[in-house]
Amino acid sequence: MTDLAGVIAISGAAGVATGIGALPVFVRARVTHRVYDAALGLAAGLMVAASVFGLIIPGMEEGTLAAVMAGVFVGGGGLLAGNYAIPHLHAQYRAWRPEGGATDRDAAGVADTAAVTDPDRDVTLRKALLIGGAITLHNAPEGLAIGVAFASGLEEVALVLAVVIGLQNVPDGFAFAVPMAETGMSNRRVIWYTMLSGVVPQVVASVFGFLVVSVATGLFPVASGFAAGAMLAVVFRELIPSSHGHGHADAATAAFLAGFVLLVVVDAVVVV
Repeated sequence: MTDLAGVIAISGAAGVATGIGALPVFVRARVTHRVYDAALGLAAGLMVAASVFGLIIPGMEEGTLAAVMAGVFVGGGGLLAGNYAIPHLHAQYRAWRPEGGATDRDAAGVADTAAVTDPDRDVTLRKALLIGGAITLHNAPEGLAIGVAFASGLEEVALVLAVVIGLQNVPDGFAFAVPMAETGMSNRRVIWYTMLSGVVPQVVASVFGFLVVSVATGLFPVASGFAAGAMLAVVFRELIPSSHGHGHADAATAAFLAGFVLLVVVDAVVVV
C-alpha cells in the first residue's frame, strides 16, 4: 500500500502538470480555440469515466448504494457551494464569467480609474488571481479522489486518476499563465506560480482524503462518492460549457468520447 509520502509525490506530480500549460505563453505559440476546446473535452471524458469506474463502482462494491449516492450529492453540492462563496473567474463560452463575488469589471479586465498605482497591471494581476481561485476549486476534489483511492488500496485506480488529472491540469495552467504573463512578471515566476496553483490544492486535498479514509474504517464508499460528485460537478459546471461557444463543439464532443473510451480501456487493462 502506498504511504503518505507516495501520495504527496504522486498528487504533487499531477499538480506540476499545471505548469506545462504555461509553456506556450513563453514560446509565443498560439493555442487555437479548436485545440483548447478539444483538450477540455478530452479532460471531461477522462474525468467522467474516472468518476464512474474509478470511484463510484468501487465504492458500491465496498459499501451500499445509498452511501455512495449520498456522497455524490454532497460532493457535487459542495463544489457548487464553493462556486458561490469563493470569488473567481471561469472561462465560459466566449468570455470570462465572474462567480462568487467577482465582478463584471474583473471579467472584462477593466481597471479602477481611482487606483493610484498602475491600474492596468493591477487589474490583470487580480484577474489572474481570480482565475487561480477557479483552478483551486477544480483541483481540490481531484486531489481528494487520489488520496481516497490510495487509502482504500486501489493503487492502480489512483495512478490512473493522477494521470487523468495531470492531463486536465494542462489547459487550466494555460488559462492561469496568460494573464499572469501580461502583468510583466518574469517567465520563471509565472511558471512557479502556475505550478503552485495546481500543486498546493491537490496535495493538501489528497493528504486529507488519504488520512480521513485511513483513520475512519468504512468511510471509503461515502468518500469515493463525494470525490466523484465533485469531479462530475466540475465537468458539467465548467469543462463542458468552457469547451463550447467557439464553434468547435463537435471537436470537443469527439474528444470527450475519445477520453471516455480511453479511460475505460485503460481501466479494463489495469484491472485484468
